[in-house]
Amino acid sequence: MSPGLHCLAPLVDLSRIVPHHPTAKSAPRNAVLRFSVYTGKLKAAKRRATMSTEHATPSAEFMRRAISLALENIRAGGGPFGAVISKDGRIVAEGVNRVTANNDPTAHAEVVVIRQACRALADFQLAGCDLYTTCEPCPMCLGAIYWARPSRVFYGGSAGDAAAAGFDDAFIYEELKHAHDSRRIPMTQLLRDESLAIFSAWKKLEIKTEY
Repeated sequence: MSPGLHCLAPLVDLSRIVPHHPTAKSAPRNAVLRFSVYTGKLKAAKRRATMSTEHATPSAEFMRRAISLALENIRAGGGPFGAVISKDGRIVAEGVNRVTANNDPTAHAEVVVIRQACRALADFQLAGCDLYTTCEPCPMCLGAIYWARPSRVFYGGSAGDAAAAGFDDAFIYEELKHAHDSRRIPMTQLLRDESLAIFSAWKKLEIKTEY
């Protein structure tokens, strides 16, 4: 379990508070005040949910469910990975590796279950949730986990175990150490100045959904 996961503070969907109009220059004062009060209450509630989860005992039952899903997926012709996400002592989403089934290289079990959980909870943040996965997350899934911000992650097999089964992603970490143009898949920056206009437009928005 990565201790860094406990440090990620949940963010707020501002679109639920004050709808943004593309021609609006500023928010009405009373709307801003309502937003401030609501934001404080929502952050406090999410902190309480996260603290409650952090003190809960890990569930062997949930991990066994993830393992069962992975075994079922193998028998169905899929990859050997499964995951579940729980909240308040119950499973809210399940997922398996669907890379070959969906022709989607991003459809790892952790990514699939995060998408399912976010849909089920109608939120893009998984505050107060636990993720159980049958194997230590790969670099892509680790990034998705940090963006989703669950409270905790529990994993079965290690990255070394996955490598022994033919799923070695250590080279991705090595690639990050190389200059962009020296990687196996070269990366070349193009039209940076024009691209910066996008971030400039984003930063100028006074009311936006942060994530």
